Formats: sequence, C-alpha cells, structure tokens
Amino acid sequence: MKIIITGDKGLIGTFLAERLKKEGHEIILTIDLKDGKDIHYLKNIGTEYLNKADMVIHAAAFCKINKCIETPLLAHENSTDVFEVLEFCRINKIPKIVFFSSSRILCEEKNPYTSCKIYGEELCKAYKQCYNIDYIIIRPSTVYGPILDKTKRLMHIFISNAILGKDLEIYGDPKTKTLDFTYVDDFIDGVMLILNNNQWNQEFNISGNEEYNIFELAKFIISETKSNSKIKVYDAEVSQPQSVRLDLSNIEKLGYSPKININDGVKRNIEKYKELYLKDNEVFNF
Repeated sequence: MKIIITGDKGLIGTFLAERLKKEGHEIILTIDLKDGKDIHYLKNIGTEYLNKADMVIHAAAFCKINKCIETPLLAHENSTDVFEVLEFCRINKIPKIVFFSSSRILCEEKNPYTSCKIYGEELCKAYKQCYNIDYIIIRPSTVYGPILDKTKRLMHIFISNAILGKDLEIYGDPKTKTLDFTYVDDFIDGVMLILNNNQWNQEFNISGNEEYNIFELAKFIISETKSNSKIKVYDAEVSQPQSVRLDLSNIEKLGYSPKININDGVKRNIEKYKELYLKDNEVFNF
C-alpha cells in the first residue's frame, strides 16, 4: 500500500514506519513537527495526492495529559489536527485512515486530552458514514521502547533520572497507582495484526496486558541502574488516571499476545539509555 504518516518521528511512528517498509509498503509522505511540518502543512498540499494514497496513519498528537490540563488549547489542537487529516482524506479521495486515540478515554477521569481523543474517534465514525472513509481506531496504553522519548513520558523520565541520579517522582498513592505498559515491539505487532487482517471500522485497545505498580517500577529501575536516586511521592495530579488495565478481548481474537514483559522491556530500555549516555552525557537535555 501507499501510505501517508503523521508523527513518523515519534516513538510509535518511528517503529511503525520501519515495520511498514519492511513489509513492502511505500510511505509517500510524512508529516512531523520535528521536520518543521505540523498538520497545517496539509493545507498547502492541495490535491497533489488525489487518489495516490491508500491510507493515512495519523500518529501525531500532543500526548502529555498534565500539560493539556494546564493549557487546554494543546488538547484542542489535537482535535483540529484530526479534522484536518480527515478533510485531507476526503478532498484527496484517500479511502482509509488509522487514528491513534488513547486508552485513557476508558478511564473514569475526564480531562481536555481524553475529551478531544473521544472527539477524534467520533469524527472518524462520522466521516465513515458521510464520506465512506474506512477507519481503524487504536488505543495505545503507555507505549515505551529503546529510543529517546522527546515527549518525556514516564518511562523516559524514570530511566533518565535514575541514570542521572535525580529523584523519581510519583503522583498518587504508591500502593495503588498502576499503568498497563506496552513495549513498542508488541504494540507494532498488534497494529500490523489489525492491518493485515483488514479489521476496518472497529476500535482496538493494545497493551502489554500487565498492570504494573508505579512504585515497584521506580524501585526496579533504581535497582537495575544501580542508582542513588530517591523516590518522592506527591498528591495525585488533577484528573490523571490512577489505575489502568485494558480489555484486550477484541485484538486477542486476532491472535495478539504480547511477548515482552515489563521487566525485560525496562532492561532493554536501560541498556539503550546507558549506551546513549556514554556516547554523549548531554543526550537527555532536550
């Protein structure tokens, strides 16, 4: 297939683009802010891609929930980005879209970020009904992997801080706060299962199927890095999920079974981060 990807320089986009190429697909256009092109760049393209792409994969988004709560406009921009991508598909007669939503929409905590992801999902369904653009909605859960995560999500912060000897901070009850982590290789396997089985016009949750206590994660990272870092505990942040476990029944029907448990995945990340740090000890200062 000929594919357009937004967010191809992010964690998910990087590994997904590599896998798609490996399986023989052609990526004909990429849009990423790291290349100086945000989603608004699509408005400048016009109809140059009319009937030329088989699918758009929309992986670009601002994904820090706490920052979206501080500045709701950041979440709103996620909404307008989905609209612009779908309009690009409609105008250029691109028949399919894969939209990366968020597993956090399934949590009881509500905030501008999750609300805008729900809007994105509903917009995909509307464009199917009105313009016959097929969709796949994928809800990732705390994806991590051996790459510097410039969005500075939890796994990156914990490992880099441990290597640097800085505090690891937990916001919420250390006894009960959990996340359902997903190693990036397992996540990409899940995405390809969905695509290769042509599971259009459905929603899929993808995780490592392993709810893990955040305090135990912090202790494990400190132990594996032989760090002198301390764990500091603070009150829960406003409207942040405190317990996350996903229902994977839909994707399990396709044979999905994550292979990399949290301990092995964290060890892989630590080795990669140590390697990068030895090459350049300023590597985390972005």
